[in-house]
Amino acid sequence: MRLRTLTLAAASGAALLTAAVLPASASPSAPASPQEGSVGAADLLAKVKSCSQISNGKYKTDDETSATVPVCGKNGAVFWKADMDIDCDGQRTTNCNEDRDPWFQNDTAFHQSNGSPLKAESLPYVVVPSSSSIWNYSSAGIKGGGVVAVIYNNKVEYAVVGDTGPTQIIGEASYATAKALGIDPDPASGGVDSGVTYILFKNSKTSPIESHSAAVSLGDQLAKQFLADN
Repeated sequence: MRLRTLTLAAASGAALLTAAVLPASASPSAPASPQEGSVGAADLLAKVKSCSQISNGKYKTDDETSATVPVCGKNGAVFWKADMDIDCDGQRTTNCNEDRDPWFQNDTAFHQSNGSPLKAESLPYVVVPSSSSIWNYSSAGIKGGGVVAVIYNNKVEYAVVGDTGPTQIIGEASYATAKALGIDPDPASGGVDSGVTYILFKNSKTSPIESHSAAVSLGDQLAKQFLADN
């Protein structure tokens, strides 16, 4: 699996505004099922068969691999197809801590509404590469709390943009995201080598970021719009 950097990219201190904000309860909630919302995986995947590359280069999926993954653009979204490494950073929990995760960090780039780091074990979130000459996620309309449709094995899981990672590597999501999709969530040995599609909806933001139910509700709306616009 990925040899992750030990330096966490700092999150922007400024509040991020968005046109797509959905209010919800501030209490975190775990995903109820691996198939969420009313839009099927096949319908979403049919819209991302071809890639109009928007990144200046391509990303590796792990330190030892070649750079083969572009960031692609569509109306209202960006997407990539990669592996899934497991991010267990943020609040210490039973399965996300220094003993279980050799790369554990007690912070995430984006924080809950109360200022605490996110909780990887219970909150589905996706890691985006830190801004670099390859691609700047914020310039593409992607922000902390933005909604992501993660697709694997014909299942759709809605997540939020919750953390940033190395500048040259792509394909990582939280313990909760992997578990909901039936992927081994073990931070040291889990994940999957390929077959994961990440569709990030531009200018979206779940409010509060820690509410998974809000991400699902907003994600379903945005997925329907994505199908209509592409």
